[in-house]
Amino acid sequence: MSSEAVLEGGGRPTPPVSGGVPAFLRLVMIEHSVFALPFAYIAALTAMFQDDGRVHWGELLLVTVAMVGLRTFAMACNRIIDREIDARNPRTAGRELVTGALSVRSAWTGALIALAVFLGAAALLNPLCLALAPIAVVPMVVYPYGKRFTDFPHAILGLAQAMGPVGAWLAVTGSWSWDAVILGLAVGVWIGGFDLIFACQDVAADRAHGVKSVPARFGIPAALYGARACHAVTTGLLVWYGAASDAGALWWVGLAIVVGAFLYEHSIVKPHDLSRLNRAFFTVNGVIGITLFVCALFDLTARGLGA
Repeated sequence: MSSEAVLEGGGRPTPPVSGGVPAFLRLVMIEHSVFALPFAYIAALTAMFQDDGRVHWGELLLVTVAMVGLRTFAMACNRIIDREIDARNPRTAGRELVTGALSVRSAWTGALIALAVFLGAAALLNPLCLALAPIAVVPMVVYPYGKRFTDFPHAILGLAQAMGPVGAWLAVTGSWSWDAVILGLAVGVWIGGFDLIFACQDVAADRAHGVKSVPARFGIPAALYGARACHAVTTGLLVWYGAASDAGALWWVGLAIVVGAFLYEHSIVKPHDLSRLNRAFFTVNGVIGITLFVCALFDLTARGLGA
């Protein structure tokens, strides 16, 4: 489909129509908040448990709003900045900014509204969150450009995602926590690792158009080995976080399930068979975040976290 016009039944070109809010939500894939949001909840609820043992629902709501707002801004920027690259890749040529289902102006409007929502939530949480908000925003904008100047844009994405748990802890306590840093590193390495897997499907297009990534530079087998290493490191960091935060038995049950999910994920994606990559990326990684959050929640509740 052309980005300039859509052919009607009679063959007459008609200008693309901006799809408004539904098209914008499709653009930013709002449902993918499931990957990082559970870890922000783990950090926030653990901080509440260690502080006074009670859930502060207002703060939890603001953490949710801030996380979704920042992620929406990041995804919109990613799609806007990469729209020309997307147009040259068959896998992404159907995205809304390429087909004209959404205008660039509408996408920028949505992105700026999401940014304002994030900053507003940060301001309502505490002054430190607002002061540090730009540090969270910068990597979100830098990441889309990363594939133009480095073979390791996945590391920039990991850094951006690592800030979620740290920010959630700061939102609750207003103070620094190394436990939150450990959890944030686990999230960043985890997401960077499965981004290595996801990038494998674009090797041909990336090499043809000069887009940089680990699979494009070093090959698919190297990228998959790198993803395995990342997820082994993630497991080690989650063990460290559990020990540092004095987690109970249910946390370790959740971690055992996560390890099983990692093993399954890497067993179904092969260098010469990427047919089940979407199952590994979307289904398995969604299960990992939700499972660990549920187990962490039950563990904190069993240890005395009250509503």
